[in-house]
Parts: sequence; C-alpha cells; structure tokens
Amino acid sequence: MAKKKKKKGPDGDIVAQNRKARHDYFIEDTLEAGIQLMGSEVKSLRRGSASIGEAYAVEKGGELFLTNAYIPEYAPSAKYNGHTPRRERKLLLHRREINRLMGNIQREGYTVVPLSFFFNPRGIAKVELGLAKGKHKADKRRSSKDRDWKRDKARLMSHKSQ
Repeated sequence: MAKKKKKKGPDGDIVAQNRKARHDYFIEDTLEAGIQLMGSEVKSLRRGSASIGEAYAVEKGGELFLTNAYIPEYAPSAKYNGHTPRRERKLLLHRREINRLMGNIQREGYTVVPLSFFFNPRGIAKVELGLAKGKHKADKRRSSKDRDWKRDKARLMSHKSQ
C-alpha cells in the first residue's frame, strides 16, 4: 500500500482539513489548541486518517470539547485499548481563551469549528479552531463570484504580460 503524501502546513504536517468551513462560515478569528487524545487516536492520526467536516466545539462545565470529529480506530490496538471513533475530545486552552470564545459563542450566530488537525514541529497533535459566523446563501454566492473574478483577473493579467 502506497503511503499518503503529507501536506506541510506553516506549523507542521496537516492531518485533516475542514475545507468546507471556509465556504459555510465567515472565519473571524483563529487559534491553535491542544487536544486530549488516547494513544490509539494519535497513531491513527499519524496514519493521516481523520475527518473533521461535521465537527464543532461545545462548552460543558467551563471547558471546551470537540464533538463529532471522526478518528478511526487503530486496528492493532483496537482489541485491547481502542477508542470510540466519534467520542468527545477535550480541547486544551487557557482560561482566558475559553472565556473569550464563550463570550463570542453566546452572541447570536457564532460557533467554534475546527479548521485543521496537524502535528506541530515537536510532534504534538494540535487543532486549529476558527470563531465562525454562518453565511447565508447569498453570501456564499457572492464569495464564489469574488473568487471566480480574482481567478479570471489573474489569468487576464498573466496573458497581458506575455
């Protein structure tokens, strides 16, 4: 079986990305958080198999948890000490960061979504979180139109310079 080529991010190897989040939400702010994982989850992440497309952060008892992130079981350890693929995972943040996020979430229309899972240069699993506000259908169309115009403009300028 061929190995997947790992994507390199600014801070390390990117394991999973939520590309749809930037389409569905206006990302107002981003921050990096640690995530509490079991050993089998880390091994599964190192294989590059995870999905955070439907994941979001929820507050419970003054702490943030990542809900609905899918990290498949690591087959060699599933028999002894495997993990539940969609369990809630605690996000490791400073108290003031949690308070700031909670203050923003309580305002109407804001949510915290994971943008990517990655390993930093020290080999520690991290998650990039985005403070997001939902887009309406017209906003999505406008974003798509702007992106297409920028692409066409770049194409025209490159032809003009030749």
